[in-house]
Amino acid sequence: MRLDTVGDRTTAESLRGSHLTVQREEIAPPPAGSYYHYQIVGMDVLTEDGSPLGQVVQILPTGSNDVYIVRDGEGKDTLVPALGDVLLEVDPERGRMVVRLPEVV
Repeated sequence: MRLDTVGDRTTAESLRGSHLTVQREEIAPPPAGSYYHYQIVGMDVLTEDGSPLGQVVQILPTGSNDVYIVRDGEGKDTLVPALGDVLLEVDPERGRMVVRLPEVV
């Protein structure tokens, strides 16, 4: 990454730990089937039968795959693994995803 206002290593080191913001129109589109966190957080989640599950409130990176924390209107959280066989539809334009929850054993 290169910043126009940072011309030397000392200045760059002083920014360590800072948050950067970028205009959405300046962000390159993610690869097909991938999404930025800002596209997922706040998304409505439905089960495959159309029942509302809640909204994505947080994303937990686990190393192998992300896990979405989906909270319903009563404050109950459901953990949804971001896996191809679980995420049936992800539509950032409509702000919703459809999931097939794994069976609990």
